[in-house]
Amino acid sequence: MQDLVAPALLTLALVATGGYLLGSIPFGVVITRAAGAGDVRTIGSGNIGATNVLRTGRKDLALATLLLDAGKGAAAYLIVQALFPGVPSLAAIAGGAAFIGHLFPVWLGFKGGKGVATFFGLLLAAWWPLGLMAGACWLIVAFTLRYSSLAALVAAAMAPILAMLTVPALHLPAPTPILLLSAGTAALIWIRHHQNIARLLKGTEPRLGAKKT
Repeated sequence: MQDLVAPALLTLALVATGGYLLGSIPFGVVITRAAGAGDVRTIGSGNIGATNVLRTGRKDLALATLLLDAGKGAAAYLIVQALFPGVPSLAAIAGGAAFIGHLFPVWLGFKGGKGVATFFGLLLAAWWPLGLMAGACWLIVAFTLRYSSLAALVAAAMAPILAMLTVPALHLPAPTPILLLSAGTAALIWIRHHQNIARLLKGTEPRLGAKKT
């Protein structure tokens, strides 16, 4: 029995560590510095994500940050899925670890982003119908109310609910590992947005695209 447990635990540790290290790459900081736009942590909300990078006035940098932050969550999931095709829970663990890595990157003293782009990239890779529907929720709120944070909160809250729907044409409901992954990451997004929630309640939250100094 011990001969089986030890390799399994080692595999689990390697998957989680690899996912975390991939997710902890702070693309927003790297890209803005490389482009001569300064340190994104010193402007706006101080966040390292695409929304705050947009406040530098560089839409190209914001787009690159968005794609790379989403890509690292997707990559962590897909790589482990390819290596262990019969163990979906391992891929979910890798994706979840990448998400945590973005939120708490070791390279930045565990002070990272809020995980929205990584969340969407992860959902699209893990269960694309769920990712598309959560993305649609974000778009509807963002383009009607112009609050990126509120859009993220609504999309995150809807993800586990959508994962439980029975829609055969969209291959729903999602498997249990995906449901747990969406619920866990959604909860962390709400926790990381506690300051945004307070500002939304006060009416002081900046709207999408606004420069905050």
